Amino acid sequence: MQKKIRIVLADDHTMIRSGIKMLLRDASDITVVGEAENGEEAIRAVQEHTPDVLVIDLAMPKMSGIDAIRIIRKKYPAIKILVLTMHENEEYVLQIFKAGASGYVVKTAGRDELTAAIRAVAKGDRYFSSRVSEVLVEGFTRREGEKQKDITGVDLPLTRREKEVLALVADGLTNQEIGEKLFISHRTVDTHRTNIMQKLDIHDVATLVRYAIQHGIVSGESKSDS
Repeated sequence: MQKKIRIVLADDHTMIRSGIKMLLRDASDITVVGEAENGEEAIRAVQEHTPDVLVIDLAMPKMSGIDAIRIIRKKYPAIKILVLTMHENEEYVLQIFKAGASGYVVKTAGRDELTAAIRAVAKGDRYFSSRVSEVLVEGFTRREGEKQKDITGVDLPLTRREKEVLALVADGLTNQEIGEKLFISHRTVDTHRTNIMQKLDIHDVATLVRYAIQHGIVSGESKSDS
């Protein structure tokens, strides 16, 4: 007898969860064993049901989907995570995979794509919906163009340490985590973030992350200040 893929659904809209269950009812190899309407409930549902796959939205009350993903990946590394969301921008996609998700599907996907995504992540593969793949390709193309621009002589108005902090912000780390990685206080990190935003005339984290992506800033081994 075929082993069923056991999933937990986490979405703050009851109608969305009902719709997903209806889409999956004809999939004989998939069964919904639990539900959650916020990030905290998602963690408890995973602990209670030990599913093969958690299907989770990003925007939820009490605890966001991305925070729940980070916690679940640390506590239950064997459980695969599939993000099902309306968001299609590149920053979300990159942060979600850095947090530990295995798949990313937009809510406009049909039944066939959703079941294919669940089956793929259940067996250890990664899955991008077609639209997400397009977004990533567009982002890669844009970054390559920005790198060429930098090569021609356009220099970033940041110090080496500020670039390191910016890269770690783009990786989704908190001030405390950045401080621990760079061996500086979280207050110093906050000062660097303030200086970065002032220099770049950027006033929100999403735009800051986009800037880091566009300019090919990536995190690497941290070095102490000279």
